[in-house]
Amino acid sequence: MTTPYFVLTPDQREVPLNVVGTQVTVLAPNAAAHSYGITFQRGDEGTGPPPHSHDWDESFYVLAGEIEFVCDGHTYVCQPGTLVHLQRGTVHTFHYGKGGGQMLEITGQDALASQMFTAVDREIPVGPPDIPKLLAVLGRNGVTVAG
Repeated sequence: MTTPYFVLTPDQREVPLNVVGTQVTVLAPNAAAHSYGITFQRGDEGTGPPPHSHDWDESFYVLAGEIEFVCDGHTYVCQPGTLVHLQRGTVHTFHYGKGGGQMLEITGQDALASQMFTAVDREIPVGPPDIPKLLAVLGRNGVTVAG
């Protein structure tokens, strides 16, 4: 019988993954939550992903710092307490502002985000990324980089 809940204390968390300059801690992959995934993300000033889209819904809740989001060409400078929700297929990017930032990411059903973050951490070394290899890892995990 499966327990209908789980409690994850700070000492039980996995080691953060290095995802091209963003530290991603997987708190609950989709398989554990049975429908959505949750990560904690911390990024240094100026870091963030290229414009991209994927076939799952995604929401971000800004916890600390200033994070600039661009969603379908519209720019939003987001302070702590801001929620950004993106429907599947929305082209988006974000960059951490002065001093870096922190946020929660919640992904929708059937998201491959946790698997993608794990693959990037495992296959892309710290430092300037091998762009063709990074694009291949992202593509294998359902992410399309806008270009």
